[in-house]
Amino acid sequence: MENFRKVRTSEQEMPLPFPDLPPDVVEMKVKEGSKIRNLMNFAMAQMELKGRRQIVFSGCGRAVTKTITCVEIMKRKLGGLHQVTKVRYKTMLEVWENQDPPPDGPKQNLTVHKNVPSICILLSRDPLDPNQTGYQPPEPRHEAGEDTSGSSAKGLKRPLPPPGEELLPKKLQVQVSDSPRGSGTTAGQLDP
Repeated sequence: MENFRKVRTSEQEMPLPFPDLPPDVVEMKVKEGSKIRNLMNFAMAQMELKGRRQIVFSGCGRAVTKTITCVEIMKRKLGGLHQVTKVRYKTMLEVWENQDPPPDGPKQNLTVHKNVPSICILLSRDPLDPNQTGYQPPEPRHEAGEDTSGSSAKGLKRPLPPPGEELLPKKLQVQVSDSPRGSGTTAGQLDP
């Protein structure tokens, strides 16, 4: 393969794996080099400003993780979105050209068929069939005034103490002295 150079890559077009989609549904085709900021600006404008009810994110190969990231950002920003995820394989065609062809013959091309993982995620404001494979219901919304600083919201083992209280018990705190006699620090209990 050292004498070959990749000249073209194309992917096999496949229909979206979601039945009953409206013909004007927005499909965000996420590529490996896509900028998340640009994808999200366009997708959010479609859902918020243009009032779209559904949007599809799709990506394959190295773009799968970026696709999932975009979906999670949108779910967090908009809230109340139903999700259906479909995973499949897509065929990519790579054409490689021989850089060192035989002197008496034409250039030789090599075509490689690659099966790469692909993901399609449908987000919908409208309820979807909860019995279909890959369905995720919307995350419950927090009501106004509800305390979201608890351990479940942030993944903390215990809630943080109120401001002004110490994080460590007094026995574990370190005291710094200004006296030139010692090393400057002593471990132990602080004197009140």
